Amino acid sequence: MSRKIYLDFNASTPICPEAVDAMRPFLFEHYGNPSSPHWAGMPAKDAVEKARGQVAVLLGCDPIEVIFTSGGSESNNHAIKGIYFANRDRGDHIITTAVEHPATIHPCRFLEKLGAKVTVIPVDRFGLVDPDDVRKALTSKTILITVMHANNEVGTIERVPEIAAISREAGVPFHTDAAQTVGKIPADVEELGVDLLSAAGHKVYAPKGIGALYIREGTKIEPFVHGAGHEAGRRAGTENVLLAVALGAACEAARKWIGMPKAQAMRDRLWDGLRGIFGEKVTLNGHPAERLPNTLNVNFVGRVGAEVLAMLPGVAASTGSACHAGSVTLSPVLAAMGVPPKEGMGAVRFSLGRATTWEELEEVLAKMKTTMNGRPAQ
Repeated sequence: MSRKIYLDFNASTPICPEAVDAMRPFLFEHYGNPSSPHWAGMPAKDAVEKARGQVAVLLGCDPIEVIFTSGGSESNNHAIKGIYFANRDRGDHIITTAVEHPATIHPCRFLEKLGAKVTVIPVDRFGLVDPDDVRKALTSKTILITVMHANNEVGTIERVPEIAAISREAGVPFHTDAAQTVGKIPADVEELGVDLLSAAGHKVYAPKGIGALYIREGTKIEPFVHGAGHEAGRRAGTENVLLAVALGAACEAARKWIGMPKAQAMRDRLWDGLRGIFGEKVTLNGHPAERLPNTLNVNFVGRVGAEVLAMLPGVAASTGSACHAGSVTLSPVLAAMGVPPKEGMGAVRFSLGRATTWEELEEVLAKMKTTMNGRPAQ
């Protein structure tokens, strides 16, 4: 039986020990409602506020600017819909990109049904947005620009500070989906220049079902959930204390992992190893340099990604193509990047994590060399 090797950390991470330890007291004790001003509620309230502060430190903002959500999708939905509903008196135009996560694209498409005008900016072969294209797309009715910090499939890091500067000059709120960058590379809101930033717990070694949304103080935004006024009136619903403390602890722990130099070194060795086996029959997706340190998305030319993974039993990774009734469809991201179908149908994403070892990657390379009949490059 093949050893299990996990190389899908961009999809989800395990829960870090610090988050597990933080949750334990809230499984059996501290069961009070954080909104209750008595002995049972106050420990829960204090824990939520401590966690809010831990998230804020990682993002470089004031704790009052952080609200807890159910995850990255809700954070994106709140940012996009909340800005639209709160600013319809100013305009109805939203600018986004062709490589966004569905949690950004689909809210934009939903708002189109309500009258919003959405401009989708194209990307180059590396998945990069040209800031000048964003500038040219601005109109007097633009009320939001939303561009992801880094792409979940290919890892390309967008030029968010440049685009945010254009947004700020135009007086337009700027949102970035930072689900893939928080905890991996610096995601300081002041350095990025953003007004809203989304984070997802299960990408930063916290549990699934928890996330955060940074909202710069003074930003006009409608609450996503209406009710009793929790989270300073920005998201109603009793706070999930258990998961909030886990996210806070995970964010504090993540500070020592920023940059992921060991993962980047192993990722690059893995790429060298693949080229050594397959030569020109393997190509890179995403920017060669401006890319997440843990992400390697490659095309096995002339093959189908799902079939490649099927030949690697025990290896958990993702493919960038989908098979339907005998045909192969590229992901919207690879299609937007102009990846040729013959290459992109063989796309596989390997995303490394804190626990990844070189021995695991060597085993993956050995499996490929044996099962895929690879030959050294001439």
